[in-house]
Amino acid sequence: MTTQSPSLDAPVWLDRFTPPVLLTLVLATGLAALNMNIILPSLPRIAEYYGEDYALVQLAVSGYLATTAVLQLVIGPLSDRYGRRPVLLASFVVFLLATVGCILAPSFEIFLLCRLIQTSVSSGIALSRAILRDMVPPDRAASMLGYVTMGMAVAPMVGPMIGGVLDQWFGWQAVFGLTLAFGCLVLAMVWADLGETNTSRSADFAAQFRALPELARSRRFWGYSASAAFASGAFFAFLGGGPFVATVMLDMSSSELGLYFGLIAVGYMGGNFVSARVTERVGMNRMMVAGAVTATIGVVLIFVFMSMPVLHPLSFFGPMVLIGFGNGLTLPSANAGTVSVRPHLAGSASGIGGAMMIGGGAALSALAGALLGPGTGPWPLLVIMLVSEVCCILAALDVIRTARRRGEDPYGFPVSKR
Repeated sequence: MTTQSPSLDAPVWLDRFTPPVLLTLVLATGLAALNMNIILPSLPRIAEYYGEDYALVQLAVSGYLATTAVLQLVIGPLSDRYGRRPVLLASFVVFLLATVGCILAPSFEIFLLCRLIQTSVSSGIALSRAILRDMVPPDRAASMLGYVTMGMAVAPMVGPMIGGVLDQWFGWQAVFGLTLAFGCLVLAMVWADLGETNTSRSADFAAQFRALPELARSRRFWGYSASAAFASGAFFAFLGGGPFVATVMLDMSSSELGLYFGLIAVGYMGGNFVSARVTERVGMNRMMVAGAVTATIGVVLIFVFMSMPVLHPLSFFGPMVLIGFGNGLTLPSANAGTVSVRPHLAGSASGIGGAMMIGGGAALSALAGALLGPGTGPWPLLVIMLVSEVCCILAALDVIRTARRRGEDPYGFPVSKR
């Protein structure tokens, strides 16, 4: 089995009969990442507008994540059967219609339904990985994913800030107006620039699901997927418990919290940049281990600094730069490896891997929030993060061990069945 289809032409800007340029994939993933959390500052106003409890309105976030995780399992197989282009276009059309529904919803129940339907935009994240794997070999895909995930880091960082300004000046509907306009732009870009990259589609949808056991039997698929899930899980746990530690223990204001959260994204983008530049020379598996070790060191440093008698916001957020940097090294390679084990099932692999990342991350985020309390200190959160990063190291090492046991280059990019 070859690493990529020889029939794919080189990308041509705004040519819908050739593979897409990198900017199109960055915009597609950026829209999906932005839509996840841009409404966070608007939740109180939405609750007031519909006269609902804030806890119920939070389903617009937690329910969104859960639905996204489930949807990942369907989008991938659909794209393996019908192609990346039609599935991506249809997903964005559904997203735009759901966004209009959110703006015009007369009741919270209809609003929440439309919000959950908005999760169709998550196809931008899942299928960008599969498209890159269609286009290039695994090592090159890992490098290109480094640039794509830089866009995924920027969108969640600036999203709540933009959403807060729009909500304050124009009302919460303006937030959805922005995502509607951005969605129209991305849909136009995908339609004009994305040529079909899946040249080996499955015969029928049922056959696609019958082929999933072939993927499930691959130990390295689960190793790559677990590496990505545990790396992102540590970050999601921080999102669930970090604000509590910052406000209760460090007495930080919401504006300070937003500023220090930006440090994490800076570290993540730095790791993505390094990953994009050196993965082809170092190897995906080495990058995963290096990133997981770097992130683990960051968690250990937080343990040390938070044990000191005098605390500062940098005691907590400073080492998070290392964790963000480490994840920026790990995730592009882990995601590229996930979709490379069975190239003809790249869409399905991307969907399952995405479901593990988002579903597992949401669970760890909820767990961190539940375990933290006035008398616990930051330790439950830090233990969850440390265990998650150690598991990431073990999963990456298992990928290397499996390759070595099969007589393959443990740091290379083999494509034979395993």
